[in-house]
Amino acid sequence: MILTIIAVAVVLFLVIGFYNASKLQHIHIQKSVTINADIQTTFDNVLYLKNFPKWSPFYEADPAQKTEIRGNDGQVGTQFHWNGNEGKDLGYQEIKEIKTLEYIKMECDIQKPFKANPTFEYSFTKTGNGVKVTQDFNVKSGLVDSFFMWLFGAKKDMAKMNARGMELLKITSEE
Repeated sequence: MILTIIAVAVVLFLVIGFYNASKLQHIHIQKSVTINADIQTTFDNVLYLKNFPKWSPFYEADPAQKTEIRGNDGQVGTQFHWNGNEGKDLGYQEIKEIKTLEYIKMECDIQKPFKANPTFEYSFTKTGNGVKVTQDFNVKSGLVDSFFMWLFGAKKDMAKMNARGMELLKITSEE
């Protein structure tokens, strides 16, 4: 009787978990911030990867990480490599598309602590109060990976990290 109850509970947990995980196979998080600075300064803080440590929430969390820029900074194909958390975080992001003062797209290749290929897209719009920057984050994953993301609340953590990055971009650009 007890084993039957435990088995039913486990099956129910897995059914609920995989149902919720199916909703996390594509995660889209959008964050916007209005920055009281000129559009060139704001755009350059995102475009030039040498500036990334100034506003990266990942660098803020692990300032001892090792970073390297490969390619001609500010151009399509430039990569920002990182190795942090004592070798537990490893990957790079690459500039894939640039529309001057309007749009930047970057793709990431994360190797550790898990494999993922999220994209970050930044749009820049002049407003009466400065520059509105909108970040669109997208990541796709398989059902099993999504199950663990659901189990550990990864989407909430991703949203917090992206929001912190936009806050830091605002601070950096307004200095």
